Amino acid sequence: MKVATETGSQSPWLDQLKWSDEGLVPVITQDFRSGRVLTHAWLNREALALAVREGRAIYWSRSRSKLWRKGEESGHIQKLHGVYLDCDGDTVCYQVEQLGGIACHTGRESCFYRKLEGNDWRTIDPVLKDPDEIYADKSQ
Repeated sequence: MKVATETGSQSPWLDQLKWSDEGLVPVITQDFRSGRVLTHAWLNREALALAVREGRAIYWSRSRSKLWRKGEESGHIQKLHGVYLDCDGDTVCYQVEQLGGIACHTGRESCFYRKLEGNDWRTIDPVLKDPDEIYADKSQ
């Protein structure tokens, strides 16, 4: 992936995004081959700058108020292949190679595994690996 390598706080490419009052923008993550949407998450300036520098998906966890390197616990790293900005400058799209084939904490390929059919949400993707196995205490 060829992208700008300047990641400081004065990076012109980061200044072109329309950050929310909280300093965040949403990011949609897609499989770079199939185009399937894998996740939706949030970025702050630091997360986006580090993702570009490290060549892997890095997010801002609103619930934990900290950077989140996808795969740091599960091992399911997202290798960055491209970073795109929408026409309004307020949403980013990561195109990634999902290592291990699992993006969702439920053990599925995608976080978007339920489809509306009639008046019900139907699960359309199988669990590929039990989440208890993915997030088991690795210190033992």
